Amino acid sequence: MSEKVIQKLKSEPKNHGYIFMIIAIVLFMIIWSSNVINFESATKEGMDVAKNIIKGILSPKREMLFNLTKKGVPYLLLETICIAFLGTLVGSIIAIPLSFLASSNIVAAPIAYLVRILIILIRTIPSIVYGLMFIRVTGPGPFAGLMTMSFTSIGMLTKLFSDNIMNLNKSILESFSSIGATTFQKIRFGIIPQLWANFASTTIYRFDINLRDAAVLGLVGAGGIGSPLMFAINSYKWQEVGAILLGLIILVLFIEFFSTKIRAKLVGEK
Repeated sequence: MSEKVIQKLKSEPKNHGYIFMIIAIVLFMIIWSSNVINFESATKEGMDVAKNIIKGILSPKREMLFNLTKKGVPYLLLETICIAFLGTLVGSIIAIPLSFLASSNIVAAPIAYLVRILIILIRTIPSIVYGLMFIRVTGPGPFAGLMTMSFTSIGMLTKLFSDNIMNLNKSILESFSSIGATTFQKIRFGIIPQLWANFASTTIYRFDINLRDAAVLGLVGAGGIGSPLMFAINSYKWQEVGAILLGLIILVLFIEFFSTKIRAKLVGEK
């Protein structure tokens, strides 16, 4: 058996030149990119600030962690969860019809291509840009974060939903047609059972992403826990920064654990 393995390895084509070329390109990119790094900017004052940051993060402000008012970490985390949840919900509701319109096996190809181009344009704009635009329209606050989460969710969810629709088993629908099923019955018993598990799993995954993005969007004033984090950093209140980051880390780990469990269960029941 070992001799056959050795012979098989010897018979494999030699890709040494290809591997060497890839390594050379990677090394060139590393050396070229390192030229823009200015190591002189790491001054002694900067190192002192870094030490204060680490010290503050490791000794978070307990009063802020257990403060149940609007200035406390629990309320700010709840606001962040609400922004992420509602943004995901609104985005998924809009993404479902768009995903069917973007699927060439459901609608005419020209319509599907136009919708796909629209989705590509939506996905091209970063979430931070959406946040800055909606802040100008609605003013700073949670509603701007909600609108931002909705738009960024539409792009990703529509694409992934459309990919699932493209993989529909049409033989099931043909079977329903042969027994005289109505369009509603085809959707209810032929399409939804094939899609709901993947749709739900994808939506939960998007909520997990939105939870992190909502915290970042707060840095530009779009509500959530990011706004007080920005104020604490600008005011050099590193203990408050530590309290906010500790609460955010616990929340992300909690959501990650349960979302992974739920997605695994949904995919397993598919």
